[in-house]
Amino acid sequence: MRSSEVGLRFLTTSAQLRRAVDDHMAACGVSLARTKVLQVLARLGPVKQTDLATELGMAARSITQAVEALERDGLVDRTAADDRRAKVVTLTENGRGALAAGEAAGDEVLRSIFGRLSPAQLDTLDELLAVINETR
Repeated sequence: MRSSEVGLRFLTTSAQLRRAVDDHMAACGVSLARTKVLQVLARLGPVKQTDLATELGMAARSITQAVEALERDGLVDRTAADDRRAKVVTLTENGRGALAAGEAAGDEVLRSIFGRLSPAQLDTLDELLAVINETR
């Protein structure tokens, strides 16, 4: 029973951490979800919208809505691919700026939370998370 109690505590903590990061990032102009999309575009370069959805593990409809919103805000451009039905998504300069701001805001809140841990505690947490991730 103890493992399920710890598991639930971990899930609660994880949700609170995610909310804190997302709130701080959103206050700086870009949400965690938007930052993830921008990070993939920065890493892959121009990419078909379907490939972007696959990379992010998102449904086609969800990625379409996300990309349309990013395009409205000038953070990405969409152009027709060779197959006119497909769209290629490209990060704009404004998108690069938003990505940098989002990453900086995320780093700031993570440093403030995890900075309270000693180096030994961070190492232990990292080891424990690695074990948990191996079990998936």
